Amino acid sequence: MRFGKTLLATLAAATACPAFAQDAKSVELAPVIVTASRVAETLDATLAPVTVITRADIERLQAASLQELLVGLPGISITNNGGAGKATSVFLRGSNSDHLIVLIDGIKIGSATLGSTSFEQIPVDLIERIEIVRGPRSSLYGSEAIGGVIQIFTKRAKAGEAITPTFAIGGGSLGSAKQELGVRGSVGTGGWYNLGASASTTDGIDVQPASSDRDRDGFRSVAGSLASGWRFANGAEVSGNWLRAHSRNEYDGFNAASNNVADSVQQVFGGKVRYAPVKPLLLTFAAGQSQDLSDNFRKPTGGALTTFDTTRYHYSLLGDYRLSERQGLSAGVDYQDDRVFSTTTYDEDSRDNLGVFAQYQGGYGGHELQLSLRHDDNQQYGQHDTGAAAYGYRFGNGIRVGVSHGTAFKAPTFNQLYFPNFGDPTLKPETSRSSEINISGSNRVSGVDANWSLNGYRTRITNLIDFVPPTFAPVNVGESQILGVEAQLAARWQTLSATTTLNWMEPENRSEGANKGKTLQRRPERTARLDLDYRFARASIGASVYGASKRYNNPSNSVAVDGYGTVDLRATVQVLPAWQLQLKAANLLDKDYQTVSGFDQAGNTYFVTVRYSPVQ
Repeated sequence: MRFGKTLLATLAAATACPAFAQDAKSVELAPVIVTASRVAETLDATLAPVTVITRADIERLQAASLQELLVGLPGISITNNGGAGKATSVFLRGSNSDHLIVLIDGIKIGSATLGSTSFEQIPVDLIERIEIVRGPRSSLYGSEAIGGVIQIFTKRAKAGEAITPTFAIGGGSLGSAKQELGVRGSVGTGGWYNLGASASTTDGIDVQPASSDRDRDGFRSVAGSLASGWRFANGAEVSGNWLRAHSRNEYDGFNAASNNVADSVQQVFGGKVRYAPVKPLLLTFAAGQSQDLSDNFRKPTGGALTTFDTTRYHYSLLGDYRLSERQGLSAGVDYQDDRVFSTTTYDEDSRDNLGVFAQYQGGYGGHELQLSLRHDDNQQYGQHDTGAAAYGYRFGNGIRVGVSHGTAFKAPTFNQLYFPNFGDPTLKPETSRSSEINISGSNRVSGVDANWSLNGYRTRITNLIDFVPPTFAPVNVGESQILGVEAQLAARWQTLSATTTLNWMEPENRSEGANKGKTLQRRPERTARLDLDYRFARASIGASVYGASKRYNNPSNSVAVDGYGTVDLRATVQVLPAWQLQLKAANLLDKDYQTVSGFDQAGNTYFVTVRYSPVQ
């Protein structure tokens, strides 16, 4: 299926019926609280472009992975090396996959050696909410936030909530199965807790049929989470969280004698204290540790040929001072310590970073303003300053227009700096300048709640780290420009809801050399997604349509990966007040496609889930 046909079908469907977006701002009955600016604010008040995915969205879409949730959302394109558990890269607004900060419960995760996040290993069954903030955020979060920030929040309960157990079990094609258990509740007058566990397995497909290793490449994952907290009578709050996911992934190539297996662990510990010593001032102290652990090419004897383990320690103190109802100052300090343990000997195996930042947010009538500055002092590359400014004006008819500009940077990874016979310790950080203009509106017409937005942006990245032949060692020679437009239409009419998102961008390599003017690799220039859902008295049905244009698999654009389109169908039946039966058919048209050249994706699959969740 060509992208053009899919796009036309998506637009036709969006025109024929109302649409509803995950981040629709006026349809929600209760205010949605987001933390895009590192302080809590309602979704309709933030000047940052934010998409929110709730637990209800995850269960409605019957998503089997984080990739399924993110694909086709505003500003996002994804590559995957063959399905569940296989390497997954997220490109936010066309920036590199390592130009993105990912947080779990406020703690930064990811590999310090690779510089990217293993999205495929994060258990979607234990997620409560996801916030996707698009655009430069280094002035608040530091290194890597060129494309934006993705915040993942694990499940938790509320103080006063009754003890509530949850349960889900399912199975389907390709030998796929999952189990999910959880219990949440309250303790006393101010305490709460949430415990969760999940397991998933699949026999997978032969992801590289052209390789000599002709077998199915499976994936297994076991994960657990714990979160608890207490709110004292004086308003102080203490909370803690833990998440651990242990996975085993099979894959093709490289070393047939070693069974091509990787054992990986993603783990996050965190704690937070919030206290208001005086009414206008709220102080928040957070501390945590994240680990990305990987043993590769595991032998039948149990040994590992390579080990790459990274640990990140993070500490932060944030003060938020409210000058008035619509004006506030916030300032804080971050400290991060990265450490590497590996069978590969690095010249340096640790470094730390101290960041200090400040922000002003103000509203005057229809005018809204946000200013932020940050200074980072890094043990390896020295000092770096970033800043951002955003302005918006809200008209009385529900329309808001805005403009913003920000700078960001990304520090070189340990691999780029210190990998033996490869790294260069003199590499400079990659830097960016981004500008954006946007317009959005919320309306109710003839019983239809409608929301729409249009964002246009330009990002210029300098000192890009490129890999230059014949040695392919990393060098600061690159420059790129990314022009993009994100369009969203969202609406709800009675029991029918829908979401449509269109992404268009030109990610251009502007580095001097043979690849100047080429499209940055692995980014489709156009994507479209449509989600439709219709609710009956005791059931619902839905469909998701996604289309992507062709992309190029290499910097010279000599290897193209064809565009494609997929259709998913889903249904949920409320068998009893607390019991649901769910059915999903993915890639209904059995489309053969790839997102990375040489790595197949699964054809038509189905999955059945039985879910127990008491109504509160």
